[in-house]
Amino acid sequence: MRRPLVVDSHCHAGLGDGFTKPWDKPWNKPWDNPWDPDTSLDRYRERAREAGIDRTVLLAPLTTDYRRANRVVGELVTAAPRRFLGFAFVNPVADRGRIGAMVDEARGWGACGIKVHWSDGRITREIAEVARRRDLPVLYDPAGDTATVELAVTSYPDVTWIVPHLSSFADDWKAQVAFVDQLVRLPNLFADTSGVRYFDVLADAVRRAGPDKVLFGSDGPFLHPAVEISKIHALHLPVADAALVLGGNLLRLTRTARRAAGKNPRYTR
Repeated sequence: MRRPLVVDSHCHAGLGDGFTKPWDKPWNKPWDNPWDPDTSLDRYRERAREAGIDRTVLLAPLTTDYRRANRVVGELVTAAPRRFLGFAFVNPVADRGRIGAMVDEARGWGACGIKVHWSDGRITREIAEVARRRDLPVLYDPAGDTATVELAVTSYPDVTWIVPHLSSFADDWKAQVAFVDQLVRLPNLFADTSGVRYFDVLADAVRRAGPDKVLFGSDGPFLHPAVEISKIHALHLPVADAALVLGGNLLRLTRTARRAAGKNPRYTR
């Protein structure tokens, strides 16, 4: 029996202008060419290999120009399509009116999802409509704003919504607990495990919502993928359930988008 693929559903690549130290290390020299891939991805690759990660979803970092940042991600994906997948990062405010065009450009290199971060603005109908028409999942970081999650997910029940960090990278326990309730109740809502430090909340999410609603993610290269994946192993799930969390769910939720990426079999599994 072939070992199931392990897929990290959440890793950043490239140098943006939205992060400050410790992300922008002096040796990266972002002032020389801020659009060159960050050497930290090389460190991530080695750590991911040691952790047994087979494929990784790449996302741009926070930046003021996602179109250019997405192109960097696209170069990495097209150079190693069996190793990397990619999502198109968009800004709901600055990119208003051109979300569809940006996503379509990214689909040209195989983008199989859309990423939105709370620091750029709340999710919008424009983004949800683009995701619905193109059958793409949306990875939306709401910073604990579960009310907006509720509104978006219920307003667009035919869109797949993935919320990282159980909704709060800042360890907002109340928000995470409320989000688990949403995860149980809303069939088109999913979670990724990156940066979740309240282990019992993570365990509760898998137990109550089911292993088919949770995706392993590391938030690399900022977080160590071996540390993040150890939380999944610590859940002691049955083999079939662990396979879903560790990669099966991500592959299932992006299957249509990957097959549509130029009808190229190198993007499918």
